[in-house]
Amino acid sequence: MSIRYTTKIDGELLLVEASGFDENLADVENYAQGVIDACLEHEVTLVLCDETALDYRLGTVDTYEAGKFLASRVPGVVKIAIACNSAFITDARFFENVVVNRGLILCMFTDTGSARSWLMETGRHSWFSGSYL
Repeated sequence: MSIRYTTKIDGELLLVEASGFDENLADVENYAQGVIDACLEHEVTLVLCDETALDYRLGTVDTYEAGKFLASRVPGVVKIAIACNSAFITDARFFENVVVNRGLILCMFTDTGSARSWLMETGRHSWFSGSYL
């Protein structure tokens, strides 16, 4: 089944809805590249990913590699909020640490409301205020 996703533009925001499961590292990299391409196509720098219907199945090493992949391809001006299923929050926090340690502005949440609120805060300093559950 792998990762299925849709994208939609809402003003200055790219909305992503993902479902299924991450079959392997290549699947995650293809998903990430698709989101990056949508940002470039629509010239947006705010991304809200609703991954609450996506199962995280990657192991620790592949999760680390996925974080490195994303951080190496996304410019520091992009701000990303990801809402995940609470069952996968430990893996999500690890992924968040990998990308934030490489300069990406990203925060993981367990609900889309909190994710959207954080994303729409003004000022670059707000990204470091920590994750909200």
